[in-house]
Amino acid sequence: MPSTSPRGTSRAKETSKAVPKAASVASKTASTTTVVALRHVAFETLGILEDLFAKRGWAFSYVDVPTADLANFDPLKPDLLVVLGGPIGVNDAQDYPFLTLELALLKKRLEADKPTLGICLGAQLIAKALGANVYRGPAPEIGWRPLLLTAAGHASPVKHLSADRTFMFHWHGDTFDLPQGAALLAGTETCLHQVFAWGNGTLAFQCHPEVRTRELENWFVGHTVEIAKSAVTTVRMLRTDTLRYGPALEKQGAACIGEWLDSLKL
Repeated sequence: MPSTSPRGTSRAKETSKAVPKAASVASKTASTTTVVALRHVAFETLGILEDLFAKRGWAFSYVDVPTADLANFDPLKPDLLVVLGGPIGVNDAQDYPFLTLELALLKKRLEADKPTLGICLGAQLIAKALGANVYRGPAPEIGWRPLLLTAAGHASPVKHLSADRTFMFHWHGDTFDLPQGAALLAGTETCLHQVFAWGNGTLAFQCHPEVRTRELENWFVGHTVEIAKSAVTTVRMLRTDTLRYGPALEKQGAACIGEWLDSLKL
């Protein structure tokens, strides 16, 4: 499978996402930091990032990329842009033409060096927008395995995701070359390029630090055909490992992304 790896005020097609009252009140009484998430499939959401944004009083929304009016979406408007995962590949523009426009929007965002977070397909789109090659990996990674951090990773917020603190959730078949000027922060034995930082505010994860334990059951239903064809896992194995490793990743993922958000000073 290609990368998996998914409301609002934008003129692009969006759907409203209710936030806790505390966050709503904060948004009315202070200058609100805005977050827009580009979503490719309904069940791949911001996950625990929704909680992080709500606690900060930030207004977050989703743009459902396959059906959105991307021509009228301003990629420079959000304070933070998050590009989520999906079961298609960066190189599938012939079948999914919206990818061409999405890449153009990302290039504009990256040229402005505005804060951008990519997850799985989102990381691959960022790599492609920065001029790197994206291609089929040596083997699919589906399920739980630890990250191997570089020295730069240990000195960054990604330190919270080290193997001694948590396993990481993976769901992808593609990988990418490291973009020029990027700092490699983590990989796995199968895919060396898993996490990288670029510029002043771009962070990209091939893996999934954002997932909520309880919501992964939606993934297991949504990807039932791929799981049935997999030679490396079963839905029962995925469910067992998720119950074992999910709570720690929720905690460590929040610590990692939270520290990174602090560094942006939004």
